[in-house]
Amino acid sequence: MEGILSNKQIVVMGVANKRSIAWGCAQAMKKQGATVIYTYQNERMKKSISRLVGDEKRLVECDVANDDSIQKAFTAIKQRFGKVDGLVHAIAYAKKEELSGSILNVSREGYALAQNVSAYSLIAVAKAAHELDLLNDPASIATLTYFGSERAIPNYNVMGIAKAALEASVRYLARDMGSLGVRVNAISAGAMKTLAVTGIDNHSDLLKMSQERTTDGQSVTLEEIGGTCAFLMSDLSKGIAGDVIYVDKGVHLI
Repeated sequence: MEGILSNKQIVVMGVANKRSIAWGCAQAMKKQGATVIYTYQNERMKKSISRLVGDEKRLVECDVANDDSIQKAFTAIKQRFGKVDGLVHAIAYAKKEELSGSILNVSREGYALAQNVSAYSLIAVAKAAHELDLLNDPASIATLTYFGSERAIPNYNVMGIAKAALEASVRYLARDMGSLGVRVNAISAGAMKTLAVTGIDNHSDLLKMSQERTTDGQSVTLEEIGGTCAFLMSDLSKGIAGDVIYVDKGVHLI
C-alpha cells in the first residue's frame, strides 16, 4: 500500500544525529514513501549525517546563517531533484552560556545570533525556495518550536525568545505564501534528550519536569513527532496553515 507521501520529495534541514527530531521526522516521512533530501552545515556535520543516510547524493551543504550558502544549496537541490513538495526546518542555535541563569545576562551578540539562526533562517530559506521556484503547488513548510516560546522555562532564556519570533514568522509566512500554494506551520515538540536540549543548563530537570506533566506520564517519542511532521507534509493537511501543532502529550495544557 502506498504511503501518504508517495512520489513526494522533502528537504530536511537540521539532522545532527540519530536522536535529532529532524531525523525522526525524516524517518517517518521515508516510511510514508517520501524521498528525503538532507542539508548539512559543514564538513564535520556531513560525516555524521553520511553515516546515517548512506547516500551522499541526497546530501547538500547549507549554512542557514549565510544567504549565498542557502542560494547555492537550493540551486543544487533543484538541479539534482527538480521541484520539491516540502521543507522541514529543524534548525536552532544559541551559545551555551546564554542558556543558563538570568535573562539579564544575555548579551546583545548572543541574542542576535539566536534570532538569526533560530528564527530568521526560516524566512531566509522560504524566500530562497520561492525565488528559485523550488516548491511545487501545493507544498508544505514545517518548523520546530517549543513551549518555552510561551512560558518562562528555566534556563531556556534567549532560545525561548527566538522560538516566539519563529512562531510569529510562521504566521506571517503562512499569510504571504498561501496564495503561492505553500502552507507553513510549526510543530511544538515536547522536551526530549537531543543534542540541542543537552546544551541547556540543568537540562535533566527540564526533561523530568516535562515528563511529569504529560497526560500519560511518558515522554513524547521521535516517532510521534515524526508522524505529525509526515502528516503536515502530506496533502491530508491542506487545510492547516499558520498553526502551531503541539506534540508534547499535553504538557502545554498545565
